[in-house]
Formats: sequence, structure tokens, C-alpha cells
Amino acid sequence: MNTLATLLLAAAPLAAGWTAHVRWLHGRLNTARRDPLTGLVTRDGFTRRATALLKDPRAVVVLADVDRFKQINDTHGHAAGDALLKATGERLARHVGRTGVAGRLGGDEFAAVLIDEQGTTADLLAVLHRVLARPVDGHDPAVHTTVSLGWVRAADFPDDGLSGLLRRADEAMYAAKQGRSGLRRAGLGWLLATVAGRRSGRTGARTDAPAVGVAA
Repeated sequence: MNTLATLLLAAAPLAAGWTAHVRWLHGRLNTARRDPLTGLVTRDGFTRRATALLKDPRAVVVLADVDRFKQINDTHGHAAGDALLKATGERLARHVGRTGVAGRLGGDEFAAVLIDEQGTTADLLAVLHRVLARPVDGHDPAVHTTVSLGWVRAADFPDDGLSGLLRRADEAMYAAKQGRSGLRRAGLGWLLATVAGRRSGRTGARTDAPAVGVAA
């Protein structure tokens, strides 16, 4: 056997071990970027993917907040609350599809960026709003609630980055929650949300506010 073949045979176990280690590290990194409850990407993972998607002028930013979540926890227990969050995440991800991204920002708040290829976002989100209100499969039918949605087209505010668009979607979402409409596009009800809602009375009160920065 020549010298080259001998060296290759000697290096094979080391290469195999290194490959396995790299795969293990990749798996650990991927797990760290996933919310353990819902399986959605966490804030950092969402920020990275969403920032890339916003380069497409058809991008739409959506913010979702589970209504009366504390009441569900208090009435049915934390296991029921967790089941509701998991179902919400799964349903949101299914509607966003593989071309977009859905993430859990923290608590009962979710965000998504999708590409509106057909110009039908309003219809899609109206359907999603109804889907999110369905009872959780395999649990007490009483374990369900509505989810308030706010959304904004990136093309409507071309100077805004992810943080700015999330703030606009947040204002729309809170206006929808206050008005009990369930769904609101940014630019509608903004004054209500700002003067009478989150930005006046609740600014600084939430530790998981969705004004995320762009990850380096």
C-alpha cells in the first residue's frame, strides 16, 4: 500500500468524527434558534430571516397577539395555555408557508413575514383569523380564544426597516384588539392605538415588545 493510501486510511476516522461533530453543532445551533414549545424560530432567527424577506417589495409583516391568554391559563391551567400557544404557532406557520417566516417573539405574541404573490393578503389573513379561533385539537373545546392581527405592507413604508414595520403592525394589532375587530391593516386606527392604547399607557410595560433590532 502506498504512502498516500496509508495516510488517507489513517485520516478517515478523524474526518468521520469531525463530520459528526459538525452535524451535532449544527443541530444544537438550530435547536437554540427554535422556540421549544411551538417549534417556531425565536426572535433572533425571525429577525435574520425577516430582514432578508423584506428585500422583496411584496413582503407583508404580521403581528399576532392571543386574546385573553391569561384567562385561559387561570381557568384551564398552564398546560392548556401551552397547547393554545403551540396550536397558534403551528396554524400561523402553515398559513405563512415555506416562502415566509413565522416566529414567536415571546409570551403570547407572534410575528410573521410573508410574500404576497397574488395580492390576496387581506383575504388570507381573514381566513387565518378564523382558523386561529378554533378550539385546540385533542383538548377541551373551551380551550380556544381569538387572536388579534395587525399587518402592514412593506411597500407602503419603503423607508422602514423591520423594527419600524413591526411597530406599525403592532399599532394596527392593538387597534384591532381595542376595537374587537380582530384584524387591522396599519394606517387604520393608528391614532386610537397611540393615544388611548399601548403607546401611551403601556409604553415600557412590556418586556417582550416587538421592536426588534436587525441582527448583525
